[in-house]
Amino acid sequence: MATMITALRSLAFLLIFYGFSPLFVLAAILVGSVAPGAVQRIATAWSRFHRACARWLLGQRVVVEGELPHGPYLYIVKHESMFETIDMLCLFDRPAIGAKRELLDIPLWGFIAKRYGLIPIERSAGASAMRVLRAAARAATAEGRAVCLFPEGTRVPHGEAPPLRAGFAGLYSLLGLPVVPIAVDSGRVSPRGKFMKRAGVITYKVGDIVPPGLDRREAEVIVHAAINRLNGPVAPLQ
Repeated sequence: MATMITALRSLAFLLIFYGFSPLFVLAAILVGSVAPGAVQRIATAWSRFHRACARWLLGQRVVVEGELPHGPYLYIVKHESMFETIDMLCLFDRPAIGAKRELLDIPLWGFIAKRYGLIPIERSAGASAMRVLRAAARAATAEGRAVCLFPEGTRVPHGEAPPLRAGFAGLYSLLGLPVVPIAVDSGRVSPRGKFMKRAGVITYKVGDIVPPGLDRREAEVIVHAAINRLNGPVAPLQ
């Protein structure tokens, strides 16, 4: 019975969230050429719609543990599910989120992403890619926007702790910004690539601020430990 309820909730989320999302895309396309700032407001509304669907259709509640500072910080976030990629717009005001470069080449979606101000990340993480990333991050912080990166490069199953990609250490050194590491356990209830999404609590755990100027390796070790503080066993399907 519990599994059937979970399946019905997951189906309702699929139909309603993805069914109404094209309306947000259409609105962003219509206003994107004449009012780029409106794209950010539409994207934020879409993020809030997503959180509402997760809360009332899936039974997923969001909890933030610790004080989430706002200002010129580099926010480094654990990546377990699509949930946090969309939900960042609920946590921060118009955050500049790092995204794989090829995503910005997708028709329609790429147009909106560029108007919104996502930060393109090249997989190579070479010198030229780092310069582009640094310029985009500095432009975002100059506008008072949060810069959010998922340093693992892709969604990882709950409980796994892969090493950080090389881009984090480079950006940490180049930007000279304090880092706020954030752990998240969304993969417990919304695992990657799974239709079934469980009810439960999704927790963001804010770590201690990492000051700029540390040795790159030392900063990596601290941040890696902080974003993995919520690792644990996956709860059985309910």
